Amino acid sequence: MSPLLAVARREFAAYFASPLAAVFVVLFVAVAAALAFYLGGLFERGQADLQPFFAFHPWLYLFLVPAVGMRLWAEERKSGTLELLLTLPLAPWQAVLGKFLAGWALLGVALALTTPLWWTISWLGDPDHGVVLASYLGSWLLAGAMLAVGSALSAATRSQVVAFVVTVVVCFLMLLAGYPLVQDAVQGWAPRAAIEAVAQLSFLTHFQAIQRGVLDLRDVLFFLFSITAWLLATVVILDAKKAG
Repeated sequence: MSPLLAVARREFAAYFASPLAAVFVVLFVAVAAALAFYLGGLFERGQADLQPFFAFHPWLYLFLVPAVGMRLWAEERKSGTLELLLTLPLAPWQAVLGKFLAGWALLGVALALTTPLWWTISWLGDPDHGVVLASYLGSWLLAGAMLAVGSALSAATRSQVVAFVVTVVVCFLMLLAGYPLVQDAVQGWAPRAAIEAVAQLSFLTHFQAIQRGVLDLRDVLFFLFSITAWLLATVVILDAKKAG
């Protein structure tokens, strides 16, 4: 585990060695709060909860998380340091997991810095803290799943721009997999079982279930399995690049 932690520490420090981390954190906190207050009517609703705040997270993540994920591997490939990294005495899965954990930790820092909203709501009313805590967990899991998608797609290209755009598209489809926009596209030719399977892949459906305070183990496992599957895809892609 030592090489894995070394990679994670190196990558996490690299975020803060450039303006990327500061820009991401400030942008996320400011935009999330602004959307909750001005569009979500956080105070006007007259309810002591953070539902409007968390409702915007999937759509914020749709653009902000790919911005973090696009540099995970595309930058290494473009600069030619990928080959050097893969020749170090560490397994590919350790490099993949280390980079992912660093990015996921950055997302966790940004999310943690929004807790003053929780304190404010607690001071003004009596929110269900279990629901708020579950929503924070669901938001972090959603961010992790989208980052894992970005990791795999970043490994598949040298261009950060291409990685960003493709990750946004794929994550958008994964968010709405259970909704008519995606369901109608497959309903005409796919069997019923396939349509239902696609619906179960919806990030948004599972996140909204957790956001309601229903911390079902199946929703948590869905995000963990999604993260694992996309990280395994990253390892396969990197192994193919290494062999090539």
